[in-house]
Amino acid sequence: MSDRLSVFKTYKLYVGGKFPRSESGRVYEVTDSKGNWLANAPRSSRKDARDAVVAARKAFGGWSGATAYNRGQVLYRVAEMLEGRREQFTREVAEAEGLSKSKAAAVVDATVDRWVWYAGWTDKIAQVTGGANPVAGPFFNLSSPEPTGVVAVLAPRESSFLGLVSVLAPVIATGNTAVVVASERAPLPALSLGEVLATSDVPGGVVNVLSGGTAELAAPLAAHQDVNAIDLAGADEALAKELEISAADNLKRVLRPGPVDWAATPGTERLTAFLETKTVWHPTGSLGASGSSY
Repeated sequence: MSDRLSVFKTYKLYVGGKFPRSESGRVYEVTDSKGNWLANAPRSSRKDARDAVVAARKAFGGWSGATAYNRGQVLYRVAEMLEGRREQFTREVAEAEGLSKSKAAAVVDATVDRWVWYAGWTDKIAQVTGGANPVAGPFFNLSSPEPTGVVAVLAPRESSFLGLVSVLAPVIATGNTAVVVASERAPLPALSLGEVLATSDVPGGVVNVLSGGTAELAAPLAAHQDVNAIDLAGADEALAKELEISAADNLKRVLRPGPVDWAATPGTERLTAFLETKTVWHPTGSLGASGSSY
């Protein structure tokens, strides 16, 4: 009996809940740590980046308007789906990062746990960052966090899956929508994550995944007037400086890159990085002759 031919996977972008090829029609070779060919990944263009921003903006109203508890349920569902595809991601992470199967499996397990960790924060972050403020006067003064809007995320270059989820999950957990630029060297886990998001309960456009040249895609995203914030985790020092200058044009929030141990338990820094604080003043009335207020 002759050997059967393998069916090679065609990796595509994930934009607006759909899987388009790059508008430019370009692809580039993705290799493993030893230089062996793995797949052809789409090389996204500036037009793809603009389309992703449009999709993210369209999805923002519904996602930010959902209850925090519901967002937590949706994120937990993603973790369930990741768990079900553990073997696939273990193989992709091992090939992308040059890890043994056992070490790659540990990375995948940590990634699923990280997603669950952020899913649990969706309905708790408001209590940490908001609350009643004491003021001198007959007023209630209440502060509450609100999502910033559309966030461009440059995924870490070396940590293709755990690092990716560590920068993406907190963005959407707090009600923002995201345009993710996958690791240029190892984009396959990110593109496969798009398939998981499409078959979970995450509305189309909440997360958009692009692959290709980081600098090529980051430049139009940093300058885009409808992008509200940018995470520079995947940019080197020179590129980060250029992007920060571009981001200043419309006063984007910028999270600067720095040394991060992706395996360590995260704090709330990335949850609060892309939140705005809304404060409401409300006059109180007086109770009785004593002048006490409520």
